[in-house]
Amino acid sequence: MEHVRDFPHPVREHEHVTIPLSDGTTLAARIWLPEGAEDAPVPAILEYLPYRRRDRTRVRDDAHHPYMAGHGYAAIRVDMRGTGDAEGIIHDEYLLQEQLDGIEVIEWIASQPWCDGGVGMIGISWGGFNGLQIAAHAPEALKAVITMCSTDDRYADDIHYMGGTMLTDNWMWANSMYGRNFMPPDPATFGDGWRETWLKRLEEGRFWLEPWLEHQRRDAFWEHGSVCEDPAAIRCPVFAVGGWADGYSNAIPRLLETLDVPRLGLIGPWAHIYPDQGVPGPAMDFMSEALRWWDRWLKGEDTGIMDEPQLRAWIQESLPPDAGHAEREGRFVGEPSWPSPNLQPTTYALADGRLAAPGETVDDATWTVRSPVGTAMEAGDWCSYGSPGDLPTDQRAADGKSLVFDGPVLDEALEILGAPVLELALRSDQPQANLYVRLEDVRPDGGVTRVSYALFNLTHRDSHADPAPLEPGVTYPVRIQLNDVGYRFPAGHRVRLAIASDAWPLAWTSPSLATIEVDADGSAFTLPVRPPRDGDGAVTVLQPPRNAPPTPRTFVEPASLEREVTHDVLTGETTLEIRADGGTVVLHDTDAVVTLAHVLRYVHRGNDPTSARTEAHNVVRFQRGDWDASFETRTGMRADADAFYAYSKVDAYDAGERVFEREREERYGRDHV
Repeated sequence: MEHVRDFPHPVREHEHVTIPLSDGTTLAARIWLPEGAEDAPVPAILEYLPYRRRDRTRVRDDAHHPYMAGHGYAAIRVDMRGTGDAEGIIHDEYLLQEQLDGIEVIEWIASQPWCDGGVGMIGISWGGFNGLQIAAHAPEALKAVITMCSTDDRYADDIHYMGGTMLTDNWMWANSMYGRNFMPPDPATFGDGWRETWLKRLEEGRFWLEPWLEHQRRDAFWEHGSVCEDPAAIRCPVFAVGGWADGYSNAIPRLLETLDVPRLGLIGPWAHIYPDQGVPGPAMDFMSEALRWWDRWLKGEDTGIMDEPQLRAWIQESLPPDAGHAEREGRFVGEPSWPSPNLQPTTYALADGRLAAPGETVDDATWTVRSPVGTAMEAGDWCSYGSPGDLPTDQRAADGKSLVFDGPVLDEALEILGAPVLELALRSDQPQANLYVRLEDVRPDGGVTRVSYALFNLTHRDSHADPAPLEPGVTYPVRIQLNDVGYRFPAGHRVRLAIASDAWPLAWTSPSLATIEVDADGSAFTLPVRPPRDGDGAVTVLQPPRNAPPTPRTFVEPASLEREVTHDVLTGETTLEIRADGGTVVLHDTDAVVTLAHVLRYVHRGNDPTSARTEAHNVVRFQRGDWDASFETRTGMRADADAFYAYSKVDAYDAGERVFEREREERYGRDHV
């Protein structure tokens, strides 16, 4: 990483700026301005998040926003309502209030003497979501968006549900926000009312898993904020960015296909992280790439970025399975439009234990799979954040619990780009059943790398809005689309299709174990084959990443991360435990001392699907002088055959004295999940 200290424009930072809203609520911002902007107004770039600009995103903010300001932009990082130093309460993600507040923020920015009236929005994850959502309101001053690691579909392709199955990340994310939403304002900037505001957040804050369990099928709750419901509402240019290791890369091809505005897509090898910090690497000089976008759409300069292919995607080279790749060898390729006319979909029939060659006639056959609970123990996380251990490991153990079909040893390399599709004719002996489908790379040494996958709830075979139980013994046609991917299978390797009927701890278990029968007749597997083309490797030449100097900070206690699977032979209990200790860090610019620690557990016993449960313990503390605000939260989720149970507990302390406590458990009936 190159840290740039000399910019075309000197930069002035405003640590704490308040933004008034029409209902009397005040939001809080950090603002970086190029010198002289008041006399020669400049375009503005907004990042709008609930993650505390004073401390929790300070390191990332300091890397990016001064860089943009140094290149002639006003850079604004805003705490949303109810978070950081902003007033009010945050009640859930992506509410209409959040979007309307964002529109007011854009109007406020456009009216400032240092702004020329044009605003862009940039963001990753939450900020990527609300950039699209606010763009769908078409505020006049919003001229362009960069959305990273986000989605256009909050039900079908988000952290909550996948293919109608309930991801365990649904609980994990609720647990994470349960802790974030109780963080206090900083008295050094917020002022004397910080304690009352903190107590109000504690009193009115809700465990968000509860509303998410109230809506287990696609309904108006999830349609809100899903811009796929009306893509034409977005009328400004969109640059969609992500990585194959992220949980949100599927949205990029969809946005390219459905939007009717100038648009570009960029998919690297990265996890849920900015490309200049990209893990797995290689990282790229994303600040320069973003400047090309902003200079084109906010300054009207011809930077050449719109001459790029509409989609630039990293074709990953084969690597041995590993839970923490630092680098993914490969190359960027370009497609002039999406869907690409250059793909050659190739369909394989299913035969006994193998993928039959295209056009080969296979005999009628039926195969059975009944996977035990814990089949996805080697799956890694639904979304990698670039942390060691969160990528899928060797799939041989999972394959031993699955129905497996192998292609022949490849005589020459096979490259794919896009979404593999599996069609099945199947039966279940239970009214509800899930499938965990994997595309895999079988290496000559026997190691198995997961390339792509899908989860699918068979009660959602016709609709996510109107699921229907399976009638045991009845044969159903099912179409399952796996995650988009760019990948090169080398000569000497095999392509493998694996089908399991359990995905714990990646997704919640079915109420009872199902036996699935698959018929050869009516089943097929299609790969989006992309023949290599001359000039592929010249699409994007990677340059070393560059950004602004790092935040001055000192770790008093080091951060650590441990990930461990244990099995108790006597009780039959298997536990995946993740211990993420953020350590204790001093932020020298603000003199704040921040301590964070988290423990997550995923537990099941034997082959009992109703034994599956999750539990978490989180510790948060902020200190400076006589300011010492801390709290602990505990959350968990369990289920029986009829219902889910959401548990939450919070204890908050001011200078060591307990000032708030609450504990509750709520029941939510299963809705075909």
